Parts: sequence; C-alpha cells; structure tokens
Amino acid sequence: MPELAEVFYYAKQWDAGKDKRITALDIRSRTRVFRATDTAALSEGLAGAKLLRTRTHGKQMLFEFSKGQWLTIHLGMTGELAAKPEPYEPARHDHLVLHTRTHAMIFTDPRQFGSVQYHQGKSPPPAWLTLPPQPMDEGFTVPRLREVLQRHARQPLKALLLDQRWFPGIGNWMADEILWQMKLPPHLLAGSLDEKDASALHRTIRKVCRVALKTIGVDWDDPPLNWLFRYRWEDGHCCPRCEAELVRESVRGRTACWCPVCQRAR
Repeated sequence: MPELAEVFYYAKQWDAGKDKRITALDIRSRTRVFRATDTAALSEGLAGAKLLRTRTHGKQMLFEFSKGQWLTIHLGMTGELAAKPEPYEPARHDHLVLHTRTHAMIFTDPRQFGSVQYHQGKSPPPAWLTLPPQPMDEGFTVPRLREVLQRHARQPLKALLLDQRWFPGIGNWMADEILWQMKLPPHLLAGSLDEKDASALHRTIRKVCRVALKTIGVDWDDPPLNWLFRYRWEDGHCCPRCEAELVRESVRGRTACWCPVCQRAR
C-alpha cells in the first residue's frame, strides 16, 4: 500500500492539470471506489472547474477545485494517479479521468480498495480538518509520542507504528525501516521504551519520513543503499548492517522484516 512518500509523489502527478479547466469527465460510477460518493453531483460540480491546490496528509490526498469543489482520494493497495497528454482514452482500470485541453488527470485502481469522495463548500471536508498531526508536523512532539507509547503499552511497536490515528502515512516498509534503524525488534512492547528511547524514536521517525519524501516523494528514487528498504521485500536477503539473514514474520497480521542480530530483543 502506498505510504507517506508514495502518496506525495502520486499527488504531484496531477500538477500537470493545475489551473486548467475541466472539459469532460469519465467516471465509472458503479465501481467500489465511489461507494461513498454521489457521482452525479461530482460530474456536475467539476465540469468547467479548475484544479487550484493539492494537499496530502498521511495516506490521503485532497484536491481543491474552483467553485468550492473538493476531491479526497485514498489510493488503497493498488491505486495510482497519473497525467497523460490529450487526447486520452480511459483504460480498463481507470475509474476517474478529468480531461482538460492539454492533459488528462487519471485515477486508476485495479483492485478497487481505494476511494474517491466529493465535497462541496468553502472549507475542506470536515473529516480533513480533524486529522491527527503527521510525523513532520509541529504537533507531532516527543511528549505526544511518549503519551501514545504509554497509552498502548501492551501493543507491539510494529503494530502501533501502523496505527494511522497516531502515525498517519507510516506503513509497512516505513515501520520496518524505523525499527531497524533503532535496532528494536518489531514485537517489542511499546511500554518498554523509556524517555530516552522515545526521543530517539521521534528523531528516527522524522528522519525516515524526511529522506523518503526527498527520494521517493520527488522522483520515485530509492532511499540510501545502507537502508533496510532495499532488502526487505523478499525472503533470503541479508541485513545491510551486519549481514545476518533477515527474518520475515507476521506481527499482528502484518508482515515484518527485521534482523535477529541487530534487533535482538531486550
């Protein structure tokens, strides 16, 4: 599933249609991605509108259009955004295409776990205004992180880092990377971290997010060679730090990749 940096990258793809008037829409209204959307209102509202601004928050995207129109998009597991030169003919899994004179803005999702929601009003959708602080936001503080760790003291760290209520945008690979850089095993209970650990975890979360945004988020490049990222996706790889064979196992139903030597349990 796309995470913070991937979502940022995909959102930028629609910049090709910024400030251009929408001349036509192709909507596959019966697909699951529109399960919470009035597609007739969407089609009527966006016709003739212009894309003004793009925002991302964690794994969500918000697109502001003229005339008080808003689209919230979640990519799910297989969703992608793209911009293609016109004329463009929608492909099999293209559920939403916004046509302009020069470019088509496309949302495609083969497995349809993503979603498109439409909102009309002067302000963003109410749900957007109540989202928790992202790891790079000022509101994501060490005291807040310590409080979360203690509130969920019996939760394995890997599972807690995936909780979007507290760590919006962090997904499977980012959680693995954070714990590997911290030399902490994924099943270590959150409550076992002391204040010094919490401060170090805060710094590592921000570092991983910052580098991911500068690499994946900018041009889909990979993070540094000495990161776990490049070795975690398949069985049989070795730790880039100590060369021990990496372990892949399930933690609360999600696959975790970690080094049993570097990340030895306390």
